[in-house]
Amino acid sequence: MSILSILEPANATTATRQAVTRLTTGSIPATVGADLLVPLADGRVTDYANFDHGASAPCLESVRRAVEAALPSYASVHRGNGYASRITTQWYERARAEVHSFVGAREDDQVIFTRQTTDALNLLAKALPAAATVIVFESEHHAALLPWPAERTVRLPAPSTSTGAVTAVADALRQAPEGPRLVVVTGASNVTGEIFPLAELAAVARAHGARICLDAAQLAPHREVDITELDVDWVALSGHKLYAPYGAGALIGRADWLNAAEPYLYGGGATASVTADATVWNEGPSRHEGGSPNVIGAIALAAACAAISQHREAIEQHERSLLARLRTGLAQIDGVTTYDIFGADADRVGTVCFTVAGISSTLTSAALSAEYGIGVRDGKFCAHPLVGHLLQDSPEHGTAVRASLGLGTTREHIDRLVAAVRTLATKGLSRHYEESAHGCQPADDPRDLEAPQIW
Repeated sequence: MSILSILEPANATTATRQAVTRLTTGSIPATVGADLLVPLADGRVTDYANFDHGASAPCLESVRRAVEAALPSYASVHRGNGYASRITTQWYERARAEVHSFVGAREDDQVIFTRQTTDALNLLAKALPAAATVIVFESEHHAALLPWPAERTVRLPAPSTSTGAVTAVADALRQAPEGPRLVVVTGASNVTGEIFPLAELAAVARAHGARICLDAAQLAPHREVDITELDVDWVALSGHKLYAPYGAGALIGRADWLNAAEPYLYGGGATASVTADATVWNEGPSRHEGGSPNVIGAIALAAACAAISQHREAIEQHERSLLARLRTGLAQIDGVTTYDIFGADADRVGTVCFTVAGISSTLTSAALSAEYGIGVRDGKFCAHPLVGHLLQDSPEHGTAVRASLGLGTTREHIDRLVAAVRTLATKGLSRHYEESAHGCQPADDPRDLEAPQIW
């Protein structure tokens, strides 16, 4: 389905069509806020270098346009005969079809709209058959590590090689009790960006009669995800990491466990009939989409999926080039250590995890922001076991810095980050910083960091 069918209302003008075309063609999709200016502690102003795409990516211009096109006729979906409800229902179900296509889902796979990846994986956890065993690496994001029943979950140590990951899962499946079994694996690490051997892990799961769920939150924005080709059973993803920050995500995959489970949310939409004596629940996506759904979020997610699919090759080339430049630059700085699960040569998306000798990750991120207009993430990235594993030989550091690039990143941003880290590593901090409940910033910070009232 063309993105234009989602973006354009039925009576779209020529000017509207031209605007939509401008936003959805070209080598790299444009992002909202690409011209954002931020204040520095020395009084200057600079354009913002966003290296926090791994937490939440900026909105695509085409996504914003889709939302703006949908809002005038926004209404509740399903069972409404009014014009606005009929139009909105069509957009909502087209959005479901767009997400289905985006991940190469099988014809009978369901697309259930959720809040984000965390919500999707919790939904699947609630749908597990009785006595199901779950196998998961401790290197997972907490969203994929924590939802499963503790007494029936096997946590594997963080692997050190791709081959070792496959072997560990095979061994765990051989030792697992009979009955339903589920392997849960990330597509790309949210800490290091490294890509796991997904096809090989799926093959191992199949060989042992197990199912496999892919956490694609960090992978889908950067690389193609194809359920059919990978032969995985479910994929979970988030709109806010896919340049659609409107509160929607999705769980896509096989229907049987989901149709057999109790509804994730009890309420309207999930029910086929309700009487004084019994409740009959729907099957299909509506079973787990109780309540009025986030229609605008679904439309935004679909618009992002369409734009990324259209520009996939250009996006990958753009990000591979920038990542290589960033990794080469950081590798040449004495005192900077980067961290990997599988090693320096592993395939990865645009994320780098590093520390600077003599400076904590909190101070590093604060200095990059205050003095250079660079936004990174510091901490343990909702992956505490993995960060602890990676930093076990770095007693100086309990946390790390993560730089994650994306569509809003330029070569100048890369060079600015490398130069800033080099200055910090060789000369140290140029200002005194203070930590508070509100964060870390220069003691004499002249910047106005209060958010303006926007409503």
